Amino acid sequence: MPQRENLRNVAIVAHVDHGKTTLVDAMLWQAGAFKAHDAEKAGERVMDSGDLEREKGITILAKNTAIHYTGPSALERGLTEGVTINVIDTPGHADFGGEVERGLSMVDGVVLLVDASEGPLPQTRFVLRKALAARLPVIIVVNKVDRPDSRITEVVGEATDLLLGLASDLADEVEVDLDALLDVPVIYASAKAQRADTVQPADGTLPTNTDLEPLFATILERIPGPTYEEGAPLQAHVTNLDASPFLGRLALLRIHNGTLKKGQNVAWYRQDGTSQTVRISELLRTEALERVPALEAHAGDIVAVAGIENIMIGESLVDAEDPRPLPLITVDDPAISMTIGINTSPLAGRVKGAKVTARQVKDRLDRELIGNVSLRVLPTDRPDAWEVQGRGELALAILVEQMRREGFELTVGKPQVVTKTVDGKVMEPVERMTIDVPEEHLGAVTQLMAARKGRMETMSNHGTGWIRMEFLVPARGLIGFRTRFLTETRGTGIASSIAEGYEPWAGNIEHRNTGSLVADRAGAVTPYAMINLQERGSFFVQPTSQVYEGQVVGENSRNEDMDVNITKEKKLTNMRSSTADSFENLVPPRTLTLEECIEFASDDECVEVTPEEVRIRKVVLDASERAKIAARKRRG
Repeated sequence: MPQRENLRNVAIVAHVDHGKTTLVDAMLWQAGAFKAHDAEKAGERVMDSGDLEREKGITILAKNTAIHYTGPSALERGLTEGVTINVIDTPGHADFGGEVERGLSMVDGVVLLVDASEGPLPQTRFVLRKALAARLPVIIVVNKVDRPDSRITEVVGEATDLLLGLASDLADEVEVDLDALLDVPVIYASAKAQRADTVQPADGTLPTNTDLEPLFATILERIPGPTYEEGAPLQAHVTNLDASPFLGRLALLRIHNGTLKKGQNVAWYRQDGTSQTVRISELLRTEALERVPALEAHAGDIVAVAGIENIMIGESLVDAEDPRPLPLITVDDPAISMTIGINTSPLAGRVKGAKVTARQVKDRLDRELIGNVSLRVLPTDRPDAWEVQGRGELALAILVEQMRREGFELTVGKPQVVTKTVDGKVMEPVERMTIDVPEEHLGAVTQLMAARKGRMETMSNHGTGWIRMEFLVPARGLIGFRTRFLTETRGTGIASSIAEGYEPWAGNIEHRNTGSLVADRAGAVTPYAMINLQERGSFFVQPTSQVYEGQVVGENSRNEDMDVNITKEKKLTNMRSSTADSFENLVPPRTLTLEECIEFASDDECVEVTPEEVRIRKVVLDASERAKIAARKRRG
């Protein structure tokens, strides 16, 4: 099949925080994408355009950029006008795996980034398995070689072993060329220093070469140009969606065959199998970070089109005279579900301009389904609440945080696992958890994982004072795990997980060994009441803040809930006291983030989310009603 030599489509994949987005920034900079007048764009992580992405330091949405490379390697191949390298920057967190799968459907090869100290981690395994299943060539880039604790030789060996192990696992599903995997090229890089080399440097030192030319050369040599069928009709796949204030909805396409032109009439094949003839009102090509108008695009190009209002991810645009639709994009099943509904607390609607109605919440969830193929929204027995299913706890928390910032008021239930029944047995999703901790925390972590039904698979000590452990643990055992883990390891531990399939239900798992302090009446929190109650536990509310009956105002040090009067005021008296107004003894309350509130909530609690506040509350606010429910449970 003919190939386009002047084009490369490549995805950069890695575990979270291994430097993907930083490497893309460096490639853009060295390819001359930033001009003198917009050099400020060349800041850190320019591809992470969302506020949440910049705050959390993670990539949430897969994005593409086009690098026009005109360096020595292009000239050696006779490409005097240069090569366009379309780069897809994919998320590194397993919860956003749907974005990774879409990204891999657009490319012809993969650059696998591995941290020179941490080595391959769960998300590395996930994206690599997807790439091998799609039979995509791989380039290994060992990043951060200048880290003081780098162990380059061991990491290269671990990455190669992972490649061969996954290839043998996939042998029954796809044909994998083992000889090609043994010959995978390795690049040693420091993305932050914008350096790369094919020669391995000493541990903790920068590459000798002073630019990224070896990386560009390896991409041109090892990643093939897009192939296409000569004379075949148009076939284009919708892999992502965007929006423009001037053009409306934009569909991002990978053209597999044929030519797409502005003003052309094409057949649009929908997910339900129906088709419709539509006109391409605008065709846009990516140049660096901008989209520019184009008259036509050819096989292999990644472009955006406007003029199709309700187009969805996975659908096809094909020749109207000779339609040959492409298969839909499939993603793995969701593992975690969460109930999202309108805010039903006594303080609902207090924020001016907040979106509080069921219709507004449902419309927003429906809009999220347009661009998020790994999400599902199902009805519940209540008309004002919906079950939202996703890959993981973080992905659902990100959705809620985005809605909160958009002005929505919500009630969010405790995350639950999505089970399925096989041969009459209840099966639950299982995660492969990789944990790196200092040696002194080994006992605490193994005890914590054992309580959550985790089984240790492997344990290794690299001789640096740190231990790496791999566990298989039920996905529900990881709900609320991260906060406890960071507490036990004094904030030093690193934990990450990836889906490992389904296993029989593992039995009851206790998520927390403490209870809740629950307000027994509405009113304003008083320092006087907090001082008298602080021996009972820690607080989540500030003095003078408004609370209501059933709101969780703190964590009880005992394993039981306690109703407390946190609005109690000091009685006026003429008598003097040596302890009068000793407010300086008040322990500062803990301020919980949205993710921490979701993790903390127990089975009979939920989270109230407003644009200004995030509160934990009981599902049933009335104390007497909660007592009756508890009594019925005890009676069985």
